[in-house]
Amino acid sequence: MTSLTVSGRVAQVLSSYASDVFGVMGNGNVYFLDAAEQQGLRFTPVRHEGAAIAAADAYYRASGRLAVGTTTYGPGYTNALTALAEAVQAQIPVVLVTGDAPTSGARPWDVDQTAIAAGLGAATFTVTRDAAGAITRQTVEFAVTRSTAVVLAIPYDLAALEAADEDLPVASAQQARDDGDGGLGQAARLLAGAKRPLILAGRGAHLAGAGPELRELADRLGALTAGTALALNLLNGEGYLGVAGGFGTDTAAGLMGEADVVLVAGASLSPFTLRFGHLIGPDATVIQIDTAVEPTNPRVDVFVQADVKSAASGLLSLVEGEAAAVAWREEASKQLAAGPGHDLGSTETVDGRLDPRTLATALDAVLPVRRTVVQDGGHFIGWAPMYWNIPRPQDLVMVGTAFQSIGLGLASAVGAARALEDGRTLVLASGDGGFLMGLADLESLIGASRSAIVVIYNDAAYGAEIHQYGSQGLSEKPMLIPEVDFSGVARALGAESAIIRSLADLDALTEWIDAGAKGTFVADCRITSSVRAPWLSEWMQASQAAKAAVAR
Repeated sequence: MTSLTVSGRVAQVLSSYASDVFGVMGNGNVYFLDAAEQQGLRFTPVRHEGAAIAAADAYYRASGRLAVGTTTYGPGYTNALTALAEAVQAQIPVVLVTGDAPTSGARPWDVDQTAIAAGLGAATFTVTRDAAGAITRQTVEFAVTRSTAVVLAIPYDLAALEAADEDLPVASAQQARDDGDGGLGQAARLLAGAKRPLILAGRGAHLAGAGPELRELADRLGALTAGTALALNLLNGEGYLGVAGGFGTDTAAGLMGEADVVLVAGASLSPFTLRFGHLIGPDATVIQIDTAVEPTNPRVDVFVQADVKSAASGLLSLVEGEAAAVAWREEASKQLAAGPGHDLGSTETVDGRLDPRTLATALDAVLPVRRTVVQDGGHFIGWAPMYWNIPRPQDLVMVGTAFQSIGLGLASAVGAARALEDGRTLVLASGDGGFLMGLADLESLIGASRSAIVVIYNDAAYGAEIHQYGSQGLSEKPMLIPEVDFSGVARALGAESAIIRSLADLDALTEWIDAGAKGTFVADCRITSSVRAPWLSEWMQASQAAKAAVAR
């Protein structure tokens, strides 16, 4: 190997795994960023350190490719912690390259970054002069094989020193998967004997590329299919019920509740997916296929630890016959056609502002068909998966839901925009509260995107809190936000924009799209806070029931 600094060796090894780096330059990572440029890594600057990890996280979710975030030490590092915690909890492989205290000892302003990361569940790997490359390689392999965020620390006094020569093998990071077939035979027998089978796919099925096998299995069984929000439309086709959980329709949920055998493929069965225990019937048999070491929910009756794709292939070889439950599909199709879908909202509201449901329906007709949707967290979070056509699982990027965070939407949009290579338009859905938290990175998005549309559900409030706590009589003063002219801010930063007070105002967005949809358009949509999302009502009811049970 040619002579390289420690930072150069880190960048050299990372370049064999990743092509993109997101971050903010500072004392602790300036040498790394210089080396990354020399190694051909594409650097996308963001304006807040939290955006470094959120952007890398979203890049992975949109493309399936590893990305790197980078910050300086100290305050730069601590600024990134919320996004780092989200990546850990969401099981997203991402590498945070950061500066750290010198090897000679902590300075007055240094903090114990390794201990902080450990508190979030993230491992820290600290490079040395002798093994900078090997440690970097170990870091990436750890992130990829364990599906988690990791920290790669470069001590400040080593960053520009010459690294030792190392004989490193070719990069070989692969997702470690257990292809064992334990339990597959029992699962096959249960599915073959089912009268009302349901296949519920999650993000694990999407990441494993198991869609074709699961669809074929569903057709062979005559099963209905559904997906979590992170596996949206993976199993779309005959018998598809849509999203399982709070974003789904009541008609679809009723059908899922009638299933006698449920195959859960790569989904964790979170309370939200299960509608807080009401989605799956009490007598149904639940089979879970997952790479986890044990069932992720007590509701699971049969657990198969395996890669979803290989397990689905195994089930296809074990399940004989054709469409054993045809009548189940036919009856379900009739119910779906006759049953009500999502409430389309009203053209009139108590305060004269837009109904978010009506707005979402109108936006679906206006937005480009080839779209990748990024969502911030907040009360509005269900409108896109409920009302918009989102073609593929990777076209819905929701950074923040695992950690229940808001404010990561703009940062996530930067990463997703860099991941898009096929002419798709990026669409960011955000609330006004979260948008203000990440406002600095509107400039980052404008600089990074070829074609981006930002939809701000602007109700001049923290909407979820208004509905959860304002409805209980608590003071709404801390929940309100003075109405911000996001359109004016966007124009000042170089985007096209419009304030949307009526559906007719969407003509400005339509004209921009018809002109080629180049650059960034910000739609500042003034919505009412009088409409409560059904998923939030469901969550509130479950919370109240839990409190009542504790009180008893």
